[in-house]
Amino acid sequence: MGFNFGEPIRLVSLLIVPVLVYFYIRYRREKRRAILKFSSVGIIKTANKRKLHIRENLPFILLLISIILIILGLSDPRIPLKTVKEGVNVVLVIDDSGSMAATDYKPSRLEAAKKSAEILIRSLKPKDNVGIVIFESGATTVSYLTPFKERAIEKLRAIQQREGKTAIGDGLSLAIDMATSIPNKKKVVILLSDGVNNAGVVTPEEAIEFARLNNIQVFTVGMGSERPVILGYDIFGNPQYAELDEELLRRIAEETGGKYYKSVNENTLDEIYRNIGENIKRELEDTSIKDWFFASALFVLLVNIYVIYGRYRIII
Repeated sequence: MGFNFGEPIRLVSLLIVPVLVYFYIRYRREKRRAILKFSSVGIIKTANKRKLHIRENLPFILLLISIILIILGLSDPRIPLKTVKEGVNVVLVIDDSGSMAATDYKPSRLEAAKKSAEILIRSLKPKDNVGIVIFESGATTVSYLTPFKERAIEKLRAIQQREGKTAIGDGLSLAIDMATSIPNKKKVVILLSDGVNNAGVVTPEEAIEFARLNNIQVFTVGMGSERPVILGYDIFGNPQYAELDEELLRRIAEETGGKYYKSVNENTLDEIYRNIGENIKRELEDTSIKDWFFASALFVLLVNIYVIYGRYRIII
């Protein structure tokens, strides 16, 4: 796309230009009639010569140019020089179910997830917004979208271990709802889980469709280990192992345009969150040059003031 305007409807204001020209011509004619009525023949000849001189009309011409520049500036002119659109809404969704108490990640899975999430938050741009959601048997908001990263980190650090099941659909749907709460920004959700969806009201499939309808990119992180992790024992003494539904997490990412990452320890988890923060694709937009027009309008107005009141001023 070539040169364009972000607010083209404002160009209608340019219709004021021919109106101003019309009234200026009328004003000049009335002034000439006054000269003819009250002046001598010699003065009339002088007035006619001055009338033809561009200097006499220069103040009006400069004023007209400045008005046109201001209207063009208000219409937000843009050139096809792509720049990054300001700000991204990033929502972190963290599994807080009972399995996150496992100690294969030091000091625990939940604490390792919080530490890695902090790395990502600190990597975000100043105009990005970040929010935090946790889920177990249901989903809860920890921090609403905010550009204040330190405030979000404080709330992240305060997350406590819970004992519920794993409601991935509820966590993802709440995160999507939060991501859309501030419009006109790219929206990204980063979901971390170490389990299988076995609770909640919203199914993962419904959450995926919700994300697609709102054009939200979802990155998923599967938290597991290289060896089976025992979470406890049932009443019969049989070991209960941590399970990771990689197929579901991979499908969530693929169907929303994101990417799935597999973590096996705290070091790989840190690296994953660093990569996600660096690889968030930011939307591009044409560069606005409205400030150029406003600056030009100001310059023309200053020239006009000098023309009227300066050393070689023109009497109008």
